[in-house]
This record gives sequence, structure tokens and C-alpha cells, in this order.
Amino acid sequence: MNAVIYARYSSDNQREESIEGQLRECTEFAEKSGFTILQHYIDRAYSATTDNRPEFQRMIKDSDKKLFDVVIVWKLDRFSRNRYDSAKYKNQLNKNGVKVISATESITDSPEGVLMESLLEGWAEYYSKDLSVKVSRGLTENIIKGKFNGGIIPPGYMVDDNQHIQIDPVKAPFVLEVFKRYADGDTKSNIVNWLNENKFTNSKGTPMSYNTIGIMLKNRKYIGEYRFRDHINYDAIPPIVPKDLFERVQMRLEKNKKAPAHFKADEEYILSSKLICGHCETYMCGESGTSHTGATYHYYKCMAVKKKKKNCRKKTVRKDWIEDIVINEITKIIFDDDTIEAIVSMVMKIQSEDNKEIPLYEKQLSSVQKSIDNTLNAIKMGIFTESTKQMLEELERQKKYLTEQIAVEKLRKPLMKPEKVRNWLYKLRTLNPELIEHRRVLVDTFVNKIFLYDDKIIFTFNYKSDTKEVTFKELNSSDLKSPTAPKNNRYFCTCYFFVPILRTRTREGFVVKKTV
Repeated sequence: MNAVIYARYSSDNQREESIEGQLRECTEFAEKSGFTILQHYIDRAYSATTDNRPEFQRMIKDSDKKLFDVVIVWKLDRFSRNRYDSAKYKNQLNKNGVKVISATESITDSPEGVLMESLLEGWAEYYSKDLSVKVSRGLTENIIKGKFNGGIIPPGYMVDDNQHIQIDPVKAPFVLEVFKRYADGDTKSNIVNWLNENKFTNSKGTPMSYNTIGIMLKNRKYIGEYRFRDHINYDAIPPIVPKDLFERVQMRLEKNKKAPAHFKADEEYILSSKLICGHCETYMCGESGTSHTGATYHYYKCMAVKKKKKNCRKKTVRKDWIEDIVINEITKIIFDDDTIEAIVSMVMKIQSEDNKEIPLYEKQLSSVQKSIDNTLNAIKMGIFTESTKQMLEELERQKKYLTEQIAVEKLRKPLMKPEKVRNWLYKLRTLNPELIEHRRVLVDTFVNKIFLYDDKIIFTFNYKSDTKEVTFKELNSSDLKSPTAPKNNRYFCTCYFFVPILRTRTREGFVVKKTV
């Protein structure tokens, strides 16, 4: 199988594995696994909390070409520390037949592996938020002092030995000319061509593009402003562009903005990449529509119907209705103590299977230590020869090697203790099912796939292998009614949840009130 390696080094000045170290371990993993490495994608000084990473985006785009089957990362948090970006891009890669594999964390493709991945990604996201709090004070102080905070230097600037931003005497005149040309009516395309003809490149050494010109023209650093969140130092950077020229450019940019055709609500569809049409097994996507009264409705629609493929006649289903059903089923899981304990046991079992090397090394270390003790006893008894000396030196080398290997394995595969996993699962009970971000956490953690039919719903979960079926008849007898999208007839719906091998005791979950 063909593979690529994605490596990332953060810009937050924290200690972490170097790019070279990541590439080395990923390459070793690829060789052991029989993968052929085609290319490396490397983002230096980029945070994993954002998807605005050039090489990351190039990798996602290249996956469309179907040239590689696997993306290897050193750890899952190299891919993304944001749970939802991770889910979005992994889904995009999956559609192109590409899997993401961690070289140092044993994650499988089984539902149990998905749950493990969710746990690890959840903690990586927590680390990222915790880290941002710890470093924000230092970054704010840098803004006040006018020191460089890391990241990308805008074209026209450079960083001196004291970490202050200074004007680049070679590129700054080009930057000023860009602003003058645009203010005088020249187009972005013409400006890009002019810059590239003059071999002008951005801070990464790559040619300028239409989009980078747009970013440059809006960058307030060029008038001397340096900001971090709510903190602004208006005189931190030597300006390249006069303020009156900058304002003329902003006025033209505002004037040239395209008026939006229609307002679209920023609605989130938490079942994207989870909800599948039971008729044609195509994913269902989120859409919105307007009723004859002018009210906006949100619903899920079969992609085959939307693109008029496969002759599927699946009707749309109201977003809030199907999402409420899913959340109601998940809360039954997290409020069942037996299920929680079963999940904890499953995680512990997976970890024990993934850490077989450590007990082996520890057993060898114990044997070597006994040999060292015996040799030292022999020396105490007066048996000290050249052979004894060489034997002791060799045993000490073995001890050092085994001790290092145990440390390496523990770093590569950190163990999650049962109480930590249990506490994390218990905390899910405190989530508010009315908040969209909390609903997303529940769905991403527990739900594998949902198959929607006209008379039932079939769920597959991440913690067991069998499925759960909920019929429309059962739903109709509860407080969860079944409204369809505007101007569509009411229909039967079925959802299937794939769940682990464990039988669980049913306990009432959150009460989900439905209004239609």
C-alpha cells in the first residue's frame, strides 16, 4: 500500500518531537507495516487547533488523486487537536479511500478503535485549550514589547536577533507598490503577475497568488499595528504603508465585495458523515428550506437524491427530529453504569494488548539485574578476573538498553488508567443535550453509523459490534414525533446503531422535549 507522512511542529515554543524525529518514527513504522512512502507533507510553526495549514490542505487536496491509501502521523494530535476538524477531514479522506494511522498510538479500524481514538483526541483537544491559557500571558507580553510571537512573517518584514520585527529593505518597496497599484485601480490579478515577474515571493519562498494578495492588502501590520486577541500595540512595528493609503485600499476592498445572494444560517449538522440512507446506502447531508409562511427549516437529505443518482426516492427528514432521537439513545448509554464499566474494561483490554513489549522488556531487565547481582557477589568473594569485568560491563550495557526501551515504550503508548477513563465517561453525563457543541461530543464519541429507513432506524455504536433498531412505531408512542421537511409527506423512519458485544441494562436517559 502507498502512504504519505504528515508531520507538524507547533509555533508555541513548547517542547515536542522535532520534525526529523517524527519523520524517523513514521518511516520506521511504515517499513514495519509494509507501506511504501510516496511523499512527506510538513507544516512548520503551525498549530493543530486550526486547519489553516498549507501542507495539510495540500495533502487533503492530493487525496482526491487516489495516489495513496494511508496518511501516517506521529501522533493523532499532529493531524488535528480540534475534534471537529479531525472528523471533517478524516471523513473527506475516507471518501477518497484514505485512512489516517498513528505511528505511536495503536489505533485500529474497529468500533473499539474509534472509541479509543475519540478518547485520545478528546484529551489532545483539552491539552490544546489548556496550553493556550498557559501561553497566552507570554504572547500578550510579547505584543506589549513589540516582540515576534511566532507564525508567518508578512512579506516585507524580517525578525532581528532580539526577536523584534523590522522592515526588509529588499521586499518592503514591493509591498508599498502593491498598495499604491491597488488604490489606483489596478486588479489583484495584474498585481500578482507583476510580483511574480519580478521574482517576488512570500515568506515561505513560494510565488504570490490572488488569495495571498487579498490577505496582504488587509494586514494591519503594514501600518504598524500588532495584535493578539484583544491586545493591540499601535506602534510595535515600523510601518511600511501610510495610514491614508491603507484606508483607501480598505475602501476599495469594501466596495468590491460581492453582495451575498441569500442569507444562510450557520447551522451545524452533527450527523454529517454518520447518517446513511437506508435505501441506497449513500450519506445524507444537511440542507435548509423555506415553508410557504417564510419559516426556515433544516433537514437531512440523501446525497443520491440531491445529485439525482441511483434513482433513490428517499424523502428528507427534519434535522431536529432525527438528532433528538440519536441524542436520546446515547444518553441511555452514558447513564447506564454497567455500560460504562464495560467500556472501561474494553479500553483496558485494548491497552494491555497494545503494550506487550513492556512486560517482555521488564522480564528481561529483571533477569539481567539478577545476573548483575550474582556477578557482584562473586566479586565480593574475591573472584575478579578480566572475564568477570567484561561480563559485568556487558550486563550493565544490557540493563541500560532495556531501561531505555521501557521508557521509550511508555512514552510511545501512554497508559490511560481505569479511573481516568471512567471519570471522563462520567463527565459526559454533565453535558447539556440542548447545546450543539455538547451534542457533537456525544455523537462523535459513541456513534459509528446510523441507517435511516422509511419504517425504522438502525444504530451502530463504537463500543460494541451488534446493532440497535428503533422503529417508527416505537417513536410514535413516545414524545419524539416524526415531522418531515417542508412540503413533504410524513413517512416512516428507521435508525440502526451498531453497538459492542456487551448487553446493557436500560436506564432512562435525558428527557428530550420535541417541538414542531
